Amino acid sequence: MLKKSASLFILIAMALTLVGGVTAAPPVQEVDELVILWAEWDPANYLQEIGNRYEAETGIKVNVIQEPWGSFYDRMAAEWAAQGDSYDMVVGDSQWVGQGATQGHYVDLTDFMLESGIKDSVTPATLQFYGEYPAASGRYYAYPTEGDAVGWAYRKDLFEDPTNMEEFEAQYGYPLAPPDNWMQLRDIAEFFTRPDDNLYGVGVYTQIDYDGLTMGFENVLFSWGAGWQDENNQVLGVVNSDAAIEALEFYKGLYQFAPPGTNNAFYAEMNDVFINGQTAMIMNYFAFFPALANPGINPYADVTGFFPGPAGPNGDRYVALGGQGLSVLSYISDERKQASMDFVEWFASTAVQEQWAEVGGYTCNIEVLESEAFLTNTAYNPAFADSMTFVKDFWNIPEFGELLEPVQRYLHAYVVGGEGTAKEALDNTAIEQYEILVDAGVLTE
Repeated sequence: MLKKSASLFILIAMALTLVGGVTAAPPVQEVDELVILWAEWDPANYLQEIGNRYEAETGIKVNVIQEPWGSFYDRMAAEWAAQGDSYDMVVGDSQWVGQGATQGHYVDLTDFMLESGIKDSVTPATLQFYGEYPAASGRYYAYPTEGDAVGWAYRKDLFEDPTNMEEFEAQYGYPLAPPDNWMQLRDIAEFFTRPDDNLYGVGVYTQIDYDGLTMGFENVLFSWGAGWQDENNQVLGVVNSDAAIEALEFYKGLYQFAPPGTNNAFYAEMNDVFINGQTAMIMNYFAFFPALANPGINPYADVTGFFPGPAGPNGDRYVALGGQGLSVLSYISDERKQASMDFVEWFASTAVQEQWAEVGGYTCNIEVLESEAFLTNTAYNPAFADSMTFVKDFWNIPEFGELLEPVQRYLHAYVVGGEGTAKEALDNTAIEQYEILVDAGVLTE
């Protein structure tokens, strides 16, 4: 009797869920908040400001969670490992795309970006390096959000001083001006290196932690026509090619004109030596140039100029990519995925990208980058817009961290420590990277 009653109850319950013979769809989950994880820095604050505008328009709250750079990847990796749904989106480093795609952490946004027209709204180089995986596959896992690249700041008062101009031209045979190529940059660095005056010609990245030195060296490596791998992902004879060796020798040569104490320097140290009046020029990511344009921070703000990376000996011109792309995480509900893509589509619109640029974000939107309003908004925007058309990046496969470690170790030992030769440093790097790629199945022996 109990069994019959239970069966009858089940039949009644099933009948109540049928409408016209079709099982009724479960109720749609209402999404009233979206959570985005990013690193702890000013662009994340700018994104929160844009998110507040989205909430005002849609009623959906956007909460940007910031994590210090040193633990940013670890926090995201822990969430991936747990297949958690604490975050809907992440503005992740370009190197993460391969891991996010192959390990299933990121939603494939290809159809969405094609159908919405987002793909064609950003510069091809940023789409390639921030969002595409594998290379040249036409598959996209991130929207280029915070464009960034290595550029240059310089002291216009030093460059435009009549005595300096006269002496420089007499010594080098051409006018003193922001350099068009790396050889000119080296001449200028040499000319302004005056230890007795506590003035040095150039500041360059040398930090051994994570990717600092690599990001500096890449500007020379790529502009020498060299790279990290060929079209078949081979590193032997590529990482240690003649062009790469020459580029590394050149980078070490620049370091001799750097201020003392910059033997482990990255973006903060670059701004510091410039603000302290110790350098005529520095390399740095554009994301950190707003401080140099601020008279409250930089006493040379009124005489600070900016230029994009110069060309190499054969005319190749590339700069190291910075910045990040916005990805939708795969472990959230379908409703939250759709709500996240709705936000991305809104954020990617030209009107909102104009707002993003106005509040301080570095847009990758072609139309905005070419607009008069953007190009005249800051002293560094023209150089930034130019740079975003010729950026290149490090590996973005899941093994990127393993591949990065020997680069940092051997380059720092040679450039800063003066150990061995450029050839030995790159030969050793190539061998270790080859072994990593074979173990990962990327290459076969």
